Amino acid sequence: MTADKRPRIILGITGATGMLYLPPFLRLLAAQQVEVHGIVSEAGRKVLQFELGVQPEHLAPVSRWFSHDDFFAPPASGSSLYDAMVVLPCSMGSLAAIARGYCANLLHRCADVTLKERRPLLLAVRETPLNRTHLSNMLAAHDAGATICPPMPSFYHSPQTLEDLARHFGARLCDLLGVSVDETEVKRWAQEG
Repeated sequence: MTADKRPRIILGITGATGMLYLPPFLRLLAAQQVEVHGIVSEAGRKVLQFELGVQPEHLAPVSRWFSHDDFFAPPASGSSLYDAMVVLPCSMGSLAAIARGYCANLLHRCADVTLKERRPLLLAVRETPLNRTHLSNMLAAHDAGATICPPMPSFYHSPQTLEDLARHFGARLCDLLGVSVDETEVKRWAQEG
């Protein structure tokens, strides 16, 4: 992220489970004044409503939403200066499209633009167990420049709630984006000695 301007990222939301990770991640970004623009797939909208009971427009601090079918939206072009993109959660269908360069919607197109412009693309892929196709697509996306970061909880920080788990993962995403996180918000691994 550049120090001379407010960081700006694209948040993609697909139809995978794992919406509980979104609010803590967005709060961490808001605390650092990161500007967030969002794209949600049709399935993502349904799963968000099912799991959190909210519409995307109620997720703060997303300041602007683009329709998933609007290929004329600014982030469809590399000339729009975004610092990075995060797909959270990332379904296996979206992973496949991104890994293979298939731009079926604006979310896929934005990921493709992010890769071609050599900007950070974080894919929080959500599925288990993984089959060979999933693994092959993860490797293809990695080889294209994406960072594969499944939302796997860690436990060394002694989480007491699901919010604690989700916030810790959100802080890891912020680390990968180069966004500073208030150290009181996350307990990091510390070795004695």
